[in-house]
Amino acid sequence: MNTRTAAKIGLSTASVYPESTASAFELAARLGYDGVEVMVGIDPLSTQIDAIKRLVDYHQLPVLAIHAPCLLITQRVWGTDPWGKLERSAEAAKDLGADVVVVHPPFRWQRDYARGFVEGIARLEQDSGVVFAVENMYPWRAPGKGLQAYAPSWDPTEQSYAHTTLDLSHSSTAEQDCVELAATMGRTLKHIHLTDGTGSAKDEHLVPGRGTQRAADLLQGLANNDFRGHIVIEINTRRASSRSEREVDLIESLEFTRKHFVRTATARTGFAVTPDGEVSELTP
Repeated sequence: MNTRTAAKIGLSTASVYPESTASAFELAARLGYDGVEVMVGIDPLSTQIDAIKRLVDYHQLPVLAIHAPCLLITQRVWGTDPWGKLERSAEAAKDLGADVVVVHPPFRWQRDYARGFVEGIARLEQDSGVVFAVENMYPWRAPGKGLQAYAPSWDPTEQSYAHTTLDLSHSSTAEQDCVELAATMGRTLKHIHLTDGTGSAKDEHLVPGRGTQRAADLLQGLANNDFRGHIVIEINTRRASSRSEREVDLIESLEFTRKHFVRTATARTGFAVTPDGEVSELTP
């Protein structure tokens, strides 16, 4: 017996780039997504909360999460102070009714920010009442070595964060198994960026199922563990030659998620979390 769970499936606005935030809302509503994650970035509309509210009202589609502007290309979005960016992200989340802010760990050269990052995230959560889910990243791979670009670590399981985000393209680039990583994250796992990769040093963000990450097993394990966070499609469609080609990828991603994110009578793959918080991976 298969049973659908209550978690929502959202679309990241990054998935439609170079189309706009407005396009993401239109596509998400028309294709049947449950909501949107707003990537605050170089699209000016993504920084204008009142404009996003109008999109929410027009499309009757909620904002599930805010992705803070912490990419290299967004270093000047919402100012240059990293803590100020996160505070504005929390304010945006509250204004838009989102319950999660996704944040990357600091870059290594942001020494002061990195030094107090773990404690600062906990303080922000307490002060704002908004969940800050720290995302898994990856070492920048060069011939013969890995460059540690993030501090205190690219792997959030090495720190004491209350909440984490699992991105399957990042786990692929880091040469990690997404099911094993989810098991290690355990009850801190709050948010999913569903995508895929082939283990390349390049962060690929493929349509789930087109790479080598065990995306289907992960989804089944999440469903069997009654995962109540958000599952957000975050794929790269920049090479799509047309709007219709982009839609094909977005539809395939949504259908893949709905197919595999179901609770089964007997869990055969994925991972399990016991009532006392112990996590174990299941094998066929």
